[in-house]
Amino acid sequence: MMSFALRPGETIADALPPEQAGLVFIGRIRTPWTERGTCPRQGRPDGPVCRIEVFEPWASGGALDGIEANARLEVLYWLHLSRRDLLRQSPKHDGATHGTFALRSPLRPNPIGTSVVALVRREGSALLIRGLDCLDGTPLLDLKPARGDFVPPAPPTPRRDECRPRRDCPQPAATRRCIAHSTASPNSMIASVPGSGTGVASMTVKLIRFET
Repeated sequence: MMSFALRPGETIADALPPEQAGLVFIGRIRTPWTERGTCPRQGRPDGPVCRIEVFEPWASGGALDGIEANARLEVLYWLHLSRRDLLRQSPKHDGATHGTFALRSPLRPNPIGTSVVALVRREGSALLIRGLDCLDGTPLLDLKPARGDFVPPAPPTPRRDECRPRRDCPQPAATRRCIAHSTASPNSMIASVPGSGTGVASMTVKLIRFET
């Protein structure tokens, strides 16, 4: 971890809890920036072309097949030089601080960066893209089509009124109270819950959905 000096007003955690999850670096990102001071705060669609190099077994195992069909990708990466103990940060160096989770700063407990980038082209196991904002050599965590552009190839999830009745539901279809298997509208069912219109009623409805 690169050592970043604290700015006026910033605070840190006394100790960090032990690691509780594992990550696999699937590649490396090549960018023009080698120092934090020159790296942009946000990627730009007209920014320089950067290169994503995918490691084996994903490079030749088919993990990239079809990716060229997407004009935009979401790139997740590990900001490996960031300190991870800041509770409050002072972005302007003026003593005014903000909570870490109220910022998009790279300095955070789990320094995961994410950018939506434009795919220029694929070159074998490498992708040329625009729109990144990370240092050269940043580890790659994941690649996926941009959320708003992607149409899932899997069959759509059935609507509520297309769900099959549960085998163990003892009530006739017309009188069932479980939302997922009732022909009644969600609003009419909420109205039948005591205290409807309150947070308690909303929570009750959510619990009914999960139980079914």
